[in-house]
Order: sequence, then structure tokens, then C-alpha cells
Amino acid sequence: MNQTPNIFKAYDIRGLVDSEITPDFTFVTGLAFARFLQQEREPATVVVAQDMRPSSPALADAFSAGVTSTGLDVIRIGLASTDMLYFASGKLGLPGAMFTASHNPAAYNGIKLCLSSARPIGKESGLGVIENFVRQGSPLEIRSVGVEKKRDMLEEYVDHLLSLVNLDSIRPLTLVIDAGNGMAGHTAPAIFARLNCTVIPMYYELDGSFPNHEANPIDPDNLRDLQRAVKKHKADLGLAFDGDADRCFLVDENGLVINPSDLTSLIAHRELVKHPGSRIIYNLISSRAVLEVIQENGGTGLRSRVGHSYIKAMMAESGAIFGGEHSGHFYFNEFWRADSGALAALHAIAALGESKKSMSQILAPYQRYVSSGEINLTVKDAQAATALVEKTFSARKAVEVDHLDGLSVIGDTWWFNLRPSNTEPLLRLNVEAKKAAAMNKLRDEVLALIRG
Repeated sequence: MNQTPNIFKAYDIRGLVDSEITPDFTFVTGLAFARFLQQEREPATVVVAQDMRPSSPALADAFSAGVTSTGLDVIRIGLASTDMLYFASGKLGLPGAMFTASHNPAAYNGIKLCLSSARPIGKESGLGVIENFVRQGSPLEIRSVGVEKKRDMLEEYVDHLLSLVNLDSIRPLTLVIDAGNGMAGHTAPAIFARLNCTVIPMYYELDGSFPNHEANPIDPDNLRDLQRAVKKHKADLGLAFDGDADRCFLVDENGLVINPSDLTSLIAHRELVKHPGSRIIYNLISSRAVLEVIQENGGTGLRSRVGHSYIKAMMAESGAIFGGEHSGHFYFNEFWRADSGALAALHAIAALGESKKSMSQILAPYQRYVSSGEINLTVKDAQAATALVEKTFSARKAVEVDHLDGLSVIGDTWWFNLRPSNTEPLLRLNVEAKKAAAMNKLRDEVLALIRG
């Protein structure tokens, strides 16, 4: 099958519905995935879940038909967040497929795939093989058709999350939760109804057209409603989930957006109290404060490139107990090394509920640097722009350069990273320094070089 080359991303499949992602395509992908699983000697049953996008049911149906056509069975768990699919894969010990385009606009859909026990499948760990099978066409052997069954796993998923964080004795809290018309509207009511919290829901209605705002909390514009609501209701904390609810961004009691690196530091601190001396993973655009907090609490910090398949693979190799990404993904060894926005939120709620302090007071010790936030740039020649930046900065004294993921340039009290997006045609810049003036100056210098 001829398919647009960029539909297979670094760690998932994502494209435009009808022109790139079609039932015909997902049927063939189901065949290819089944072939890959047989090659890998994986269990002969696939767990399939879907988000609330209008195209998801038909795409999942076609994929399931492709899988069962090869003789493998399918368990359909219906509407789910991506971390709920990972839970099902982990608990059942089966490979899985989640139909979602995560935070992408309504016109998109896609597939996130995993091996049994939620082990990642990325470009370098199987997705490239599946892509080749799709392009070549997977031979359909004559055999018995597999069976498709349905199973509701929402309550089991909630039970597992709440078994991982002690929330029994937290003080009463008021939470505002913005589901963004995404899958948190399905999972959040089941999770947070069990806590000693008053919940003010926002945009819980499942609607893949995203009528209120895009379900992409990394964009500050999509957090405005939540920020206003937190201040209006004098809430203790605000939560904003992305479309497939595997990411969660937080807003403190003052209506200020919490830096995901601060949440990484908080959870790392908590996990190291439970598991002294453990390894913690942070990605290379996380604040330098994260590594400092890990080391101050007796842990070992491991630096990773951006992307869930890379962090999960590093967790498996290193035995790390937790990993945090600046994009709002948080990974837990106790959750089959998968990412869960809900579990990260529960850690924050537990820390807040165990303390008499506000969330801003709890996080203040972790706020040691000034960050630019992620700046997305559209450039004609990303490679040339990156080469110019590297040539300029590598000539300077006491500067370290590495290429773990794109270009990282590291100074004594500052750093920046410039890398191409894995999911969009963009060049991404992150800058951090000890002082705001130094960060602004460094940011502007890099931007000037990129823009010519």
C-alpha cells in the first residue's frame, strides 16, 4: 500500500483522516501488526482501545478485522485514555493498539502500538518493520479467523492507579479539571470521585471536534479557561488533560501554570523517599533543577532524548523507577514503565493533601532557573539552521555540545536545545538560564541565527 511517507512517526502513526488514515489503511496495518507480533512470538491476542474522535470507531473496527483475519484474537476495551490501554496491556500481558491522535486537531487520527506488558514500539523497535509490512503488503494466510471480544476495564484501571498513591488521609481539596472534551471526560469522573476532593468539571463532554479549545495543554492558550476557573472557585489545584489523557498539566492556586519540570522534581523527590538510591530519568529539555533534586535526594539521574519509546527503553535497561518529560509525560515503573497523566496528577494531589502548604509553596524549592518554554519555528532548511547555531556556539570557551537529540549546547549556568519535532514539521527551541536576563539574551541570539 502506498501511503504518505510521514504518516509513520518516531513512535506512533498519525495523519489526516480520509486522505492518510482510512479504514483500508488500518485494516492493512492490522494485518501488518499481526504479522509483526507473530514474528516477535508475542501472545496471539491484541487489546484495542479508541478515543472519542468520530473516526476512531470505524478505524478501530477495520484494524480489528485485519488482526482477526490472521487468526489472532482481539479484546476491545472501548473508550479509553492511552494510559488505560497501557494498563490493559500490562495487566493482561498482551500487545495493544490505541486509536488516537493525542493532542492533534480534529482532522487527525492515528495509532499508538505496544508489545505485551505495555512495552514500547517506536521507529527503531518495530514500527519501521510494521511500516515496511504495510508498504509491501502482508500475505494473508488461510487459517481460522480470530475472535473479537469486549471487556470493560475502567474500574480495574482506577483500582490500580489508586493502589499506587496513598490518598487515604489527604485534607479536603477543591480541584478544577479541564478534560478538553477528550478522554479525561471518561476517566476522570471514575478516578476523582473516590478522593476527598470537590471536583469542578470543565468540558467533560466527549467531542472529537473540540468545540471549546484544542485538547493540547502545552499551548498556553488552551489553559486560559482553566486558569480563570481556578481563581474564580478559589480552587487548590487545576488539572488539564490532553486529548487521549496520557498527559496532564497543572495550574496552581494562583492560576499560574506549573512547569512540568517542577512536577518531575516533586514526583522524583517522592519516589526517592519510597525507593532510596534509585535511578530517575529526565529528558534533555527538562530543567537543570531536576537533576539537582534527584542528586540531592540520593538518586541517580539519567538523561534521555525526547519521546516515550526512548524513555521506556531506558527504564527497562536501567531499572529506573520514574521518568519525567518536560512535555508533560510521566513514566512509572509500577505502571509497566508506561506514562500516565492521571497517576502524575494523583502524586501532586497527594503531596498537596498531605501538607498544609499551597501548591505554589510546595513547588517553590524546585524553581531555580528561568525557562523560555518550547519555541516552535518553521524554517526552510532546519539542518542548515542547526549547523549555523552549532558552529557559532562550539567556538566559545567552556561550552559543551552534544547530539543526543538534535543539538544541545551547555554552559555553566545555562543551556539550550534545538531539535526537529518527531510529530510536526517544526524546529523546537528550549532555552534555560539562572537569571531571566541571561535567558532572554541567549534565546534572542539563537533565534537571530536561526532566522538569518
